[in-house]
Amino acid sequence: MPENRNYDHFLTPDEEEALIAFRRELHRHPELSGEEEKTAARVVEFVGRRGPDKVLTGLGGHGVAAIFEGAEPGPTLLVRSELDALPIQELSGLDYSSETPGKAHLCGHDGHTTTVAALAYGLERQRPAKGRVVLMFQPAEETGAGSAAVIADPRYGDIRPDMAISLHNMPGIPTGHATIAPGIVCCASRGMEVRLTGKTAHASQPETGTSPMTALSALMPALTALGAGDVKDEHFSMVTVTHVSMGEPAYGVAPGAGRLMATLRTKSDGEMAALVAAAEGLVEKAANEAGLTFEISYDDVFDASVNHPDAVRLLEEALNARGVSHDAGDLPFRGSEDFGRFGQGAKGAMVFLGAGENCPHLHNPDYVFPDEMIAAGSGIFMHAIRRYLG
Repeated sequence: MPENRNYDHFLTPDEEEALIAFRRELHRHPELSGEEEKTAARVVEFVGRRGPDKVLTGLGGHGVAAIFEGAEPGPTLLVRSELDALPIQELSGLDYSSETPGKAHLCGHDGHTTTVAALAYGLERQRPAKGRVVLMFQPAEETGAGSAAVIADPRYGDIRPDMAISLHNMPGIPTGHATIAPGIVCCASRGMEVRLTGKTAHASQPETGTSPMTALSALMPALTALGAGDVKDEHFSMVTVTHVSMGEPAYGVAPGAGRLMATLRTKSDGEMAALVAAAEGLVEKAANEAGLTFEISYDDVFDASVNHPDAVRLLEEALNARGVSHDAGDLPFRGSEDFGRFGQGAKGAMVFLGAGENCPHLHNPDYVFPDEMIAAGSGIFMHAIRRYLG
C-alpha cells in the first residue's frame, strides 16, 4: 500500500455533513421489513452519484448492492448494512423524528446504511487495487428473512463474497470502544406460534365445550422451563413467552381457541433443532390432554452469527489503525442478527461499536443513533477494504 494514502480519514467535512443529512432523511421516512421501496430508492440515488460500476436493485425484495471493481482480479469483499425500521412509535423529540406514526428507526439501521454508503466517496476516488467491493444494503433484517432472500436471489451468485463484514452500534459500550471476538457472537432464534382449537360453549355451561385454558396455563411455565444455562456456557437455551390469548372479549362465551407465541433461543443452529423438538413435544402433550387440536408455525427465524477468525483479524487491524480500543466484552449476545447467513458462505465477522454508556437501548422509543459513528464506522470499513484489496 503506498505510504501517501490516508484511507482512515477519507471523508471531507462537506461529505460528512452530506452523510448526516442523508441519515436524517432516512430517519424521517422509516419503512418496515419488506416495505423498504423508498428507502432503497434513496440509497440508489445517493450511492449512484458516486459512480459504482454496477448497481443491483430488488435483491431479495428491496435489497441494493453497489459494486466497485478493482483494477486487477481478486477476491470479493462485501460490506453489509440494513434498510428496515421498527413498528414502534418514536419518542425522541428530535427535530428530524419519524414522520410516519408507529414506525421509526430505533435500531440504528439508518445509521448503518449511511455508514456503508459513505464508503462510496472513497471508492469513487480510488477503486481497490484488486478484486471488488460490494456495498450491500439488506432488506428485512428485523424479521430474519432478509439475508436468506438476498442469498436466494439468482443474482447473488454473481456477487458472492469471499469475505463479509458488518457492524452494529451498541448502547452500553463506551464511545470509542468496540466489542469483537471470533466464534459465536449472536444466538440463533425463532418465533414459535401455537394455535389450539377446541369448542366454544355458553359461559354458564363451560363443560359442554373444550377450552384451551388449562393447556395454555400448563404450556407457559413448561416452555419457559426448557431454558437452561448462561449464554457464556457451552450449552445454552432460552424460551420467552411473548404473547398469549384465548377466546373473544365477551362474558357469555367460554373460549374454544387459544394462541401462544414464544421465542426460542440457542447458541448454535444445531442445538436449535433439539429445542424445537422439545417445545413441540410439550405442545402436543398439552393439547392431547385437553382434547384440543393444534397447529405450530415459525417466523422470525435467525441463524446463529459466527465470526470467522480471519475476518475478525481484518477488523481488529482496522480498529487498531483507527485507535479504537476493543475486547470480547459480553460476547456472545443473547440477541439475534440476520448477518449470520452471509458468513455461512464466506469468512464473515461483525463488530459492535460503542454508542455510549448512557445511550438509550436499541428498540427503545427514545433511542438515537449517534451521528459521529458514521465517520468512525466508515473509517474502520475503509481501512479493512484497503488492507484486504489494496
